[in-house]
Amino acid sequence: MGARVSSRNLVQDALRALGIEQLVLSIHDASFPSAEGEDTGRGSPYARGGAALLELAGEMGFDGILLGPQGETSIGNPSPYDGSVFSKSVLSVALAELGDARFAGLLSRDDLAAIVARSPGAPDYAHAFKVQHEGVATAAQKLRKRLRAGDPAVTPIAEELAAFERDAAWLVHDARFETFLAEHGHDDWRRWPEADRAPSDARIAEVEHRFRDVRHAYVFGQWVLHVQHAALRDRTRALGLRLYGDLQVGLSLRDRWARGALFLPGYLMGAPPSRTNPEGQPWGYPVLDPRKRAATEAFVRARVTKLFAELDALRVDHPHGLVCPWVYQAETGDDLRAVQRGARLFESPNEDGHPALAGLAIARPDQIDRAAAPYDDARVRDLDEAQVDAYARTLDIVTDAATTSGRAASDVVCEVLSTCPEPLRRVLGRRGLGRFRVTQKAKMDDPRDVYRSENAEPRDWIMIGNHDTEPLSRVLERWEREGAIGARAAYLAARLSPDPSGREALARDLADDARKLRRAMFADLFVGPAAHVLVFFADLFGEREIYNRPGVVDDANWRLRLPAGFRALYEERRARGEALDLPAALAMAMRARGEAFARAHAALIDALEGA
Repeated sequence: MGARVSSRNLVQDALRALGIEQLVLSIHDASFPSAEGEDTGRGSPYARGGAALLELAGEMGFDGILLGPQGETSIGNPSPYDGSVFSKSVLSVALAELGDARFAGLLSRDDLAAIVARSPGAPDYAHAFKVQHEGVATAAQKLRKRLRAGDPAVTPIAEELAAFERDAAWLVHDARFETFLAEHGHDDWRRWPEADRAPSDARIAEVEHRFRDVRHAYVFGQWVLHVQHAALRDRTRALGLRLYGDLQVGLSLRDRWARGALFLPGYLMGAPPSRTNPEGQPWGYPVLDPRKRAATEAFVRARVTKLFAELDALRVDHPHGLVCPWVYQAETGDDLRAVQRGARLFESPNEDGHPALAGLAIARPDQIDRAAAPYDDARVRDLDEAQVDAYARTLDIVTDAATTSGRAASDVVCEVLSTCPEPLRRVLGRRGLGRFRVTQKAKMDDPRDVYRSENAEPRDWIMIGNHDTEPLSRVLERWEREGAIGARAAYLAARLSPDPSGREALARDLADDARKLRRAMFADLFVGPAAHVLVFFADLFGEREIYNRPGVVDDANWRLRLPAGFRALYEERRARGEALDLPAALAMAMRARGEAFARAHAALIDALEGA
């Protein structure tokens, strides 16, 4: 089966010919498959099943893997975008490896078998949360027991663990939080007694002593994740895959605890009304206080320095939050109404209802178009270069960390979707950073629409969908119900047929065959001018289930996961035209470049069509 999909050299040759610089597969930790004997109800890129998926991605011709945020989540909230920004999630620990020699067999075969035997056989966050933490705690307890017994086999582990704890400055805060979590039984510190929201040194010492086993297990789990992530880096490099991470805009409750001095009082961050979310979204995230510049910049710098030590490139989630955040008043009793009446933090010198923001403004009153809505992209009419520098301060920390660690500024990937306010546009332009083009959202009746592929620039990233959209399978069904197939087919025919006389026939062909329309949607990504292509795993595999419905609390969110038999599933769906046939889509894109281009690459196109 592996030979059937191994088309890496052909795909890479085609990407070079088309001028595509990156082809990246996007998948979050939870969605990775498990191999036999390791399933606990949630996926992990560190486990054997995860390694097998990475091998398939390499064989297919991908040259990068984009993971979601990898932080520690809570029992009541599986969203990775609400996870911790320093600690990794214990749910991603590959427990099976704890029985290997690398970890001195700290988790026996019987231990692992007992854990796996309890697996529900389907994605189950609550179950995985419980057994993963239990498994790590068991291994940590055995380590301490063997150390007390003088077992020399675990001495190297103890030394590595001590060095890790000494070097990871962030670990003090996160491990301490874990002991207070154990004290109160939940992680919402806003419901803890007042004394524990900002505890004294004496109280910290008391709680950490009482829950020293909890603290040790937490530090041990983070060390295991550190080791397993380093092994993942080696694995992806060997496969020719760059590893991309995700810098989420929000902060977990864990990160906010005892860091209140960093945040602007009275305001929270959200998303304004937009094409993506017409009502807006009151995220409830804290806003870094621009008046505490030294402290907040040190915090951001520590985050991104750690990420670039672990990754090859970084996706910035909602860079608006770093450049021109939309904020709303906290504790009004109606967050949705508050976010709809919010304002941008740095362009509100005289905004009605937000006098507290006047002193934080970068834009001057004469640069504000008062006729435009506060969230309108054109609200700020113009900026001078010093103002652009001021807006760019936080994002510059990210790009500086990239170049300092040997990456390029272009290794910072900015998730700019339907809105791009003028300050953000100016900052991105100066730094040479692109935006996202999500083609399933393109309007067929607006030639200037930002999501249409022909309106992209080479520095942009283009994709059919992402973790917050419907998979293509559902999109095609919806277009059919809405009577939108014909317009989409005509649009794709104009993009993919170099000969105008053949476009009408191609449009009919695409409209009559969903398999061909799917292939054309993928081919459109490679025609240009965008030079960076992102494929979400649900679209690659032809999934129908939605991974996340944004702005909605739903138990079905964050659950979609590949099965152990993902290779066979892919081949079956590819044969039926339901999954991405990458060679065929590339061949179609190459023919779209015109007769001369196709003639110059005839042998490669023939090979792709026969793959």
